[in-house]
Amino acid sequence: MFLRKLLRRSVLLVGAVAAAVMAAGPSFAAGVPFGPQPGAQLSIGKLAPIDDFINGEVAAGRIPGAIVLVQRHGQPVYFKYFGRRDVDAGTPMTPDAIFPIHSVTKTITSVAAMILVDRGKIALDDPVSKYIPSFANMKVGVERKDESGRQVLDLVPLRRPVNIEDLLLQTSGITYGFYGDYGLVKAAYDGIYLGDFDNAEFAERIAKVPLAEQPRTLWDYGHSTDILGRVIEVASGQSLYQFEKQNLLDPLGMTTTKFFLTDPAERARYAQPLPKDRHVERNSLDVTRWKSGGGGMVSTISDFARYGQMLLNGGTLDGKTILSRKAFAAMTTDHVGPGTGVARNYYYYPGDGFGFGYGFGVRTDPGLAVTPPPGSLGEIKWDGATGVYLVVDRAEDMFFVVMQDSPSGRQRVNATVKKIIYDAFEK
Repeated sequence: MFLRKLLRRSVLLVGAVAAAVMAAGPSFAAGVPFGPQPGAQLSIGKLAPIDDFINGEVAAGRIPGAIVLVQRHGQPVYFKYFGRRDVDAGTPMTPDAIFPIHSVTKTITSVAAMILVDRGKIALDDPVSKYIPSFANMKVGVERKDESGRQVLDLVPLRRPVNIEDLLLQTSGITYGFYGDYGLVKAAYDGIYLGDFDNAEFAERIAKVPLAEQPRTLWDYGHSTDILGRVIEVASGQSLYQFEKQNLLDPLGMTTTKFFLTDPAERARYAQPLPKDRHVERNSLDVTRWKSGGGGMVSTISDFARYGQMLLNGGTLDGKTILSRKAFAAMTTDHVGPGTGVARNYYYYPGDGFGFGYGFGVRTDPGLAVTPPPGSLGEIKWDGATGVYLVVDRAEDMFFVVMQDSPSGRQRVNATVKKIIYDAFEK
């Protein structure tokens, strides 16, 4: 992911479980009901407040524009686009607008990795060093004060090697250097984006910095998925994009999901943020050699309609199997909950009521809020720093996508749209 300033500003069991949820009544966890009943009627008329809300956000200058798709039982039940694709040029939003998806890229890279797991090309317990030998030498950075009171960094051995599953779970100890408490470990990441580099070179840069903690001890958002992208390259013998295009994007018909836009017609369709949000260090109009598996892709709502439906179907679309049932169930099951030994700190981005699978937040319980956040048991989701947001609710046979390029306005938009959608279910 190449959004140092964006993240600094925005600190913030499907499989068998889904089948059980769909067969049961209301969603229950810890004795508290939440979410609509599986199979509840969705009132299309009650989705209308999305219009007034987003139009209001545009008029107030909080976002430039957005696209919202709600799809249920395989059909779109709400699809509208709002505002401007380019405020400066006065260009209206169009349904073919291309958006940076940033961290939602992590879900695509994770699916690609699980395709290789399905094929026996990589294993979840493989050490990363099997594919990137320099990872055998990694250490954990532990800060302490010396006799003079000065902060020093000790490098200590790993209790066990970082493995592929750690990368999928964001529990590798590889962090981002630009959010959270800035100490000596974070400082070691300074300059990591300088120059032009590819995935192989970036992996070597990461191998030289200390891990922030021992593997599988803390959910720590960072460059884990970028390293996973390099593992995919080594294991497949292709570039990350070539592998994804051949095995995921083309089979799904996701023709505009890619890392960089070079075609002039596509570049003209790129959704621009408001001037106050134009502070990214890299974007997909600046072509480099780094294809960031953690945050580098762009896409369209039509591509994400295909991607979301594949996930809603459990890994298949139009007779094509992208993921086996076993792989999909593993991806969409919480692996960091109670009893796993994985801690959560203030920067646990899946949020209240969510665990984490392989690339997706997974709804496990109503959470701690007096009124549980909207959603269903077993839903999966992720979002990116500019506001692309994907929620897949298999209990309701529904997914929805919000697409926007609005770093500063995204959180309010995504939370409100989700509430309106779930309020539209008949009680």
